[in-house]
Amino acid sequence: MTESEVLAKLAAQALDEKKGIDVQILDLRGLQSAPAAFFVVASGTVPAHVSALCDHVHEVVKKATGLNPSKVEGYMNAEWILMDYFDVVVHIFQTERRAFYKLEELWGDAERTPVGEGKTQE
Repeated sequence: MTESEVLAKLAAQALDEKKGIDVQILDLRGLQSAPAAFFVVASGTVPAHVSALCDHVHEVVKKATGLNPSKVEGYMNAEWILMDYFDVVVHIFQTERRAFYKLEELWGDAERTPVGEGKTQE
């Protein structure tokens, strides 16, 4: 298992632990012009939940690997937080934003792996 795979799984498990909704790992390695090897995508119900999901991913990844994200965007509004770990990009949306942007559809050719037993989007 590559470092990127381990990181993607750690992030996804962290999201699932904090009751992230519809946690998915998108494997982009086989796609041309993909901006990363993996996207990890999840939803939260309200801004506080989205922020808590981000904080937990940061804590779990830091503890397990010593890595910090190179960039975190969207934390203040917590409608769509992006955590950039170079080969792995974590996207945490409020449910409505995820439905609007349809990130999984944009990368529809990516192999998807659902994570955990968390709720799915309605």
